[in-house]
Amino acid sequence: MNSTAQTTAVSPVEDEVHRIRALFERQLYAEALAAAESLSADVPENRDVLYLLAINQRYLGKVPDALATLERLRRYHPGYSRLYQEQGNCHVARKEAAAAIAAFLMGVNINPALRQSWSMLEGLYGMVGQPENAAMAAAHVETLKRLPPEVVAATSLFSDGDLTPAEAIVRAYLLKHGDHVEAMRLLARISIARDVLDDADLLLEAVLELAPDYRAARFDYARVLLQRHKYLRAREELDTLLAFEPQNRQYQTLYATACAGLGDHEKSIAVYRHLLTDEPSSADLLLSLAHSLKTLGRRQEAIDAYRAAAAARPNYGDAYWSLANLKTYRFGADEIDRMRLEETAPGTPAADRLHLCFALGKAHEDRGNYADSFDFYERGNALKRTESRYRPEIIERNTQLQIATCTREFFEARQGWGAGNPDPIFIVGLPRAGSTLIEQILASHSRVEGTQELAEIPRLVLDLQGRDPDLNDPRYPGVLADLTADECRRLGEKYLCDTRIYRGSSRPFFIDKMPNNFRHIGLIRLILPNAKIIDARREPMACCFSNFKQLFAAGQEFTYSIEDIARYYRTYLDLMQHWNDVLPGQILRVEHESVVDDLDGSVRRILEFCGLEFEATCVEFHATIRSVRTASSEQVRQPIFRDGLEQWKHFESRLGGLKSALGDARQRYGQ
Repeated sequence: MNSTAQTTAVSPVEDEVHRIRALFERQLYAEALAAAESLSADVPENRDVLYLLAINQRYLGKVPDALATLERLRRYHPGYSRLYQEQGNCHVARKEAAAAIAAFLMGVNINPALRQSWSMLEGLYGMVGQPENAAMAAAHVETLKRLPPEVVAATSLFSDGDLTPAEAIVRAYLLKHGDHVEAMRLLARISIARDVLDDADLLLEAVLELAPDYRAARFDYARVLLQRHKYLRAREELDTLLAFEPQNRQYQTLYATACAGLGDHEKSIAVYRHLLTDEPSSADLLLSLAHSLKTLGRRQEAIDAYRAAAAARPNYGDAYWSLANLKTYRFGADEIDRMRLEETAPGTPAADRLHLCFALGKAHEDRGNYADSFDFYERGNALKRTESRYRPEIIERNTQLQIATCTREFFEARQGWGAGNPDPIFIVGLPRAGSTLIEQILASHSRVEGTQELAEIPRLVLDLQGRDPDLNDPRYPGVLADLTADECRRLGEKYLCDTRIYRGSSRPFFIDKMPNNFRHIGLIRLILPNAKIIDARREPMACCFSNFKQLFAAGQEFTYSIEDIARYYRTYLDLMQHWNDVLPGQILRVEHESVVDDLDGSVRRILEFCGLEFEATCVEFHATIRSVRTASSEQVRQPIFRDGLEQWKHFESRLGGLKSALGDARQRYGQ
């Protein structure tokens, strides 16, 4: 792109910011201040404009005005490191050493590449008689001096959320100079921020090959492995780190997360409780502890921990939503008032606000205030949808390609391929369709191990898609036609090997309850031809509205819009119809309403399909003690009930759009 094109691509606000910055660099502070004030009237929340306004105010000796501007900047952009550096400079001008130190420390905790802040801290610590802290700051200054200026600049940009220019600088540096562990680690951290985890995985693995003792990179690597659900590998990396620093709280916290991911909640609870002895009011630790307690069915302990997390941070939306997500918890009037207050507070972060909206939706629904309840559900979904990159046409295109690739002839030509083990029982369908109930029924059998929503099939799909997939012309599922018999067998064996860690007993069968695997039944049948597949299905209005009310911890991006939910449900019906056509008799459909109406008959039918003898414990599923991680965890610990079948009818007057968007799906789902 030529320079002229680049200039025309810059917005008028950005162009004016560049001009104000140039005025400042020429020491025309009064002119720069006037221009910043004028621009601020048009864009009062703009980060760069407020920063330029404050810095010019300070240079003109208007320190109180600068501090007031910085306070405005902090309200809008609390994670911007340079605002704290500028606050520190203002306090230095007023000879307020303690306040200056506090401000500079805030800045470097966000952005460790702020060399000026470290230099100021070195001097301030020396002045107040803290030589050890002064030496620490001096060491940071020396570290930054040793690093290439490009890496320092890119790190600073990254720390303040400016990912695009940071990535451009660090990529250019690596192209010119080759491998540099700090630059590679920074590029990996940028990939993590962009949620491109496979790139981050490869980069950090390469960094550790070059510098195996680089603990910060190993810690980043463990975090990436956790985000990719590679819990065993993550725990191995953390074991290595803890061998060097057994008291490191960050390592311990991540280790507890890995244990929870592997289903070892007793271990994670022990670690969280140990960490809380030194930091009893840590809202994040209390929340994590509560999640593990809930998973093990220790309901009251979980409630106490969730409440403690909310008390430690009153606007902690996740704590309130987690209480609501127990499904059986009922908020008191004082809790509802507190949530409403925090939800409207200007300082409440967006993530907490949307969690509070979903919690308030559930709280009002439980009290029969259905109009208020729907308003909060609608508000929460709208907030969540704005941050989502979900594109329904990608799912619909994938469905078309699955149908075109995985024909009856395709499967007939590959009879006997894959790993022949009959161990897995896949429960697929939409979330909130009754899959956890079926899982609990099966896991109550003496020959079946209940695990969790396993990520192994989606991970195999990512591998088959390849790096940098073209979402508009994807490699998968067409690539399935290119697989050989040996490759299918190896993929099946890899799945069985990777899921072994989740099987805590010697039971011959285990459950994989990842609902979205309905999109990958072709792959499953190809690599695991003897696996059992159960389609958990629920009446579309009930299922779709239940998803609309649910805030998921991750994934399920289709659930945050009525139109998207309806389109996804219709696509699900289309694809399941195809699988039943090309794999006749190989998928058992279990309708949630049938299980509720005839539990004994449904249990016998499910067990017969799985080749299992009837056991009465499967009918008494609610008495089975095991960890359950999904939103239905508390519900499946109670006898079956009908209350949830038609809850959507309380909101029927607001669901005309859903009915219309579902169309004939309301009739097709049971055919």
